[in-house]
Amino acid sequence: MSDASYLSLEKLTLAYGDSVAVANLDLNIRKGELIALLGPSGCGKTTTMRAIAGLLAVKSGHVRLDGADITRVPANKRAVGLMFQSYALFPHLSVYENVAFGLKLKGMRGPELETKVQSGLKSVGLSTFANRKPAELSGGQQQRVALARSMVMEPKVLLLDEPLSNLDARLRLEMRTELQRVQKETGVTMIFVTHDQAEALALADRIVVMKSGKIEQIGSPEDIYNRPTSSFVADFVGFENIFPLENGKMKTSAGLIDLSGKPPSAAGLAWRPRMVSLGTGPFQGTVRGTSFAGDSREYLLDTSLGPIKAEVEASQPAHALGADLFFDLPPEKAAPLLRFV
Repeated sequence: MSDASYLSLEKLTLAYGDSVAVANLDLNIRKGELIALLGPSGCGKTTTMRAIAGLLAVKSGHVRLDGADITRVPANKRAVGLMFQSYALFPHLSVYENVAFGLKLKGMRGPELETKVQSGLKSVGLSTFANRKPAELSGGQQQRVALARSMVMEPKVLLLDEPLSNLDARLRLEMRTELQRVQKETGVTMIFVTHDQAEALALADRIVVMKSGKIEQIGSPEDIYNRPTSSFVADFVGFENIFPLENGKMKTSAGLIDLSGKPPSAAGLAWRPRMVSLGTGPFQGTVRGTSFAGDSREYLLDTSLGPIKAEVEASQPAHALGADLFFDLPPEKAAPLLRFV
């Protein structure tokens, strides 16, 4: 077994009754990787996570972990940890008792238990909170308790279901750092499910973008963010101006349109708002919406091509609603798309 296939999903098909949720999925995860399963609701990411955890029976295919086929192994025998979105802490138990719970079920007692639990609490910065109840903790602290409880079990893989969705913006940033620190220090293989592209980009070593039960693209955060391979991925990670190409021309609501430069060989092109050149160019639009975003200003233009979103530095002169502006979609700035779906 190589590190590249520490956790392997092979032709994995998952279903709820007669409804197939994931079809023939292949995925290899290296030991010590932090992987994000990213996609909209219903894309199959949580279903895939449940199958890895042993909480959903596999219709066909295999799940292999550390050289062993665990496809039919019960959930409690898999050495797979699962951290729920709701944290699932016992409200009547102290922080210490919550972290110790799984270890006690395994029969651990005495000094070994004490050392293990204290080490777990220290790893998440909660040593001084051992005697508190969950209700006495903040949301971020509760999450760290859930993380410590999972980590002390020494799982081969730790699964996290929307781990930051219940936290406010400031705590999400803190917990991103915490998750990365714990993962790098322990070397545990981590897979987290999220619909939040910013969360996936900030945390993951690799991102698996899913659509309709299949993998749409796998890559580093930089690849996914800068080089989406399909219109679906481009739209999901913030390319808001997306057009198919036909015979080297841009296919729009106004028909086939020549670009200002030579387009690459691709099925389509995608521009983020900041890639749009505003104030000059062959196209014209009317400002229908504007918003101030701190260091930038965003515009929604009504154009013959369809709606166009543009972003410029806030230091530039502002344009009022109803203003007519020239703009360009430079093909050299666009992301070329291999598939338009």
